[in-house]
Amino acid sequence: MIGRMRTVHVGLTGGIGAGKSTVAGMLAERGAVVLDADLAARAVVQPGTDGLAGIVRTFGSEVLGPDGSLDRAALAAVVFPDESRRAELNAIVHPRVRAWMAERVDAAPAGSIVVQDIPLLVEGGLTKLFEYVVVVDADDETRLKRLMKDRGMTLEQARARIAAQAPRAQRNAAADKVIDNSGDLDRLAAEVAALWRELDGLRARA
Repeated sequence: MIGRMRTVHVGLTGGIGAGKSTVAGMLAERGAVVLDADLAARAVVQPGTDGLAGIVRTFGSEVLGPDGSLDRAALAAVVFPDESRRAELNAIVHPRVRAWMAERVDAAPAGSIVVQDIPLLVEGGLTKLFEYVVVVDADDETRLKRLMKDRGMTLEQARARIAAQAPRAQRNAAADKVIDNSGDLDRLAAEVAALWRELDGLRARA
């Protein structure tokens, strides 16, 4: 039956700490083909890649660990406080991530719901590439608490990470669907179930 349906291309995003990965996992459990841009971003800067070579040329060998792999903490310390340095990093990584994702989109079975999980979808101006854009949202206080609890950040680090992304209002305005993840998992699961029914309906349309 799925072969007679059309593929639906979904962009999934959300501010750091909003719970986007949780939603991606719930969609994958329902049968979506989920492609994770964070996973792609790690893949394209593995040792031996031209992506890692580009980072070393731009930021120096001090962003490498003893084993020659990327020291993400060292790189983050350089780029997160400085918008121009973030732009330099994005210019290296983003085109390679897009190519990695595109290969896997092309390989998805016809009639799939293909969800590209992209943290900076709005900031990167990528919303027009998708038929349907989903934003996972949570209030700033909830996100700060999650980042401190789940990722061990200080309050200052968490605030800086949130400030480095698009404001909530800008991100939410780009959405076809905003999923509120300020509450518990049961409420989130109900929202994802409703979203899935909508996406399933889209792929059934000729």
